[in-house]
Amino acid sequence: MRVLYTDLDATMLGRRGSFFADATGAPTLAPAQALLRLRAAGVALVLVSGRTRAQLLEAGALLGADGYIAELGALVGWDHGLQHAALPSAAPTGTLGAPDELVAELFAAFELDHHRPWHLGHEVDALLEGHVDVAAVDAWLAARGFGWLRLRDNGRIRRAGRDSPLHVYHLLPDGISKGAAVAFDLARRGFAPQDAVAIGDSASDLEMAGAVGRMYLVANGLSVPAVAARLPQLPNVQVTDAPMSVGWAEAVTDALGEH
Repeated sequence: MRVLYTDLDATMLGRRGSFFADATGAPTLAPAQALLRLRAAGVALVLVSGRTRAQLLEAGALLGADGYIAELGALVGWDHGLQHAALPSAAPTGTLGAPDELVAELFAAFELDHHRPWHLGHEVDALLEGHVDVAAVDAWLAARGFGWLRLRDNGRIRRAGRDSPLHVYHLLPDGISKGAAVAFDLARRGFAPQDAVAIGDSASDLEMAGAVGRMYLVANGLSVPAVAARLPQLPNVQVTDAPMSVGWAEAVTDALGEH
């Protein structure tokens, strides 16, 4: 393993986004200890997330990452964030994401709104919340000449430790994926898929499986039926015993050959 691509929320981070908490909120040093071993082994760390470039630059500085993949694969950064590229997609030339006026029409037609305050700073991806039929929204977009856009369901919102009936959605151009971004970054580094390992918890994370030699799904990912249903088609994906945070440390330990 020469590079590790990892999701952050509910994967590397524990309850309420803490690097020092497990899935229950209990304190743990397991992720920090695993990160130190990763650094000692000389493995590059790349953060892969739906978060913005600015958010991942800050998180990367704290965690010692040397690169990031932001907005579900729309933007790739390297050299500690000094360089970055917007990856090609099905969006028309000169367009990165959905126009503001289209998003306003979408809100009027469906039960959707911005996922506040986390929607701020997005350059390609529009981060939304609500409870909608994704296929109906995609059909509505196509009927208005925006068939190059897709709405992606990122699962239910958890607030105060409880599931909300609302979901988080990403409105992104076709052709954008975490897997495509990982492939781009590996080619840029001159690495082969067998040089890379990925860790994640969601359906969008599983897109990385085809671009790397090995992938780990932290155990909490199995709670999502769509994620569990995909595993039989992904023979290079291994599920950890523990969920987020501690499960991430377990994956790093196994990937480093430590038992």
